[in-house]
Amino acid sequence: MANSVLKVQPTVESPETDLEQRGRLAASLTAMLADAYVLMVKTQGFHWNVVGPLFVSLHELTEQQYQDLFGAIDKIAERIRALGYPAPTSIADLMPHSALAEAHGSNFSAEQMVSALISDHETVSRRLRDAVEVAEDLRDAATADMLTKRLQVHEKAIWMLRAIIAS
Repeated sequence: MANSVLKVQPTVESPETDLEQRGRLAASLTAMLADAYVLMVKTQGFHWNVVGPLFVSLHELTEQQYQDLFGAIDKIAERIRALGYPAPTSIADLMPHSALAEAHGSNFSAEQMVSALISDHETVSRRLRDAVEVAEDLRDAATADMLTKRLQVHEKAIWMLRAIIAS
C-alpha cells in the first residue's frame, strides 16, 4: 500500500515546487502516518496497563515513546498537506494503510508488551526505509530527511525495548 497513489484528488493547494509524483509521496506518508498512529495507541495502552517488576521502567519508557509518536503524527500529516493532499481524518481512513495490528485486550504480560512493541518498531523501520527510498527517488529531500529522522527514533526504541527484557 505504501507505493500506491492516493485515490483522493489534491486539495486546492497544488504547490509548484517542481516535485513530481506528489501523490506517490502522499500515499507513502499516509502509510507512515497510519503505522505511527496504531503504534502510538498500542504504546499508550501498554503504558496504562503494564504491571509487575518492569512497571516503572516500562511505564516511563512507553510514555516517552507515545508522546514522541504523537508529535511525529502531526509532522507527517502536515507534510502530506504540504504536498497538496488531505491528511486522513479518521481511524477508519488510516487502518487500511497500516501494516500493524491493534492490540486487543489488556491482559498482556510486560514481556509480551515489549515483544509486541519491538516487532512493531521493526516493521515500521522496514517500511520507513522503503518510504525514504521513494522520497529520494522522487528528489524530495525534505520528506526523506523527515523519514530518516523517524527511522533513527524507531531503531533507538528497538534498542531500548530490547534492553529492558535482556537477561
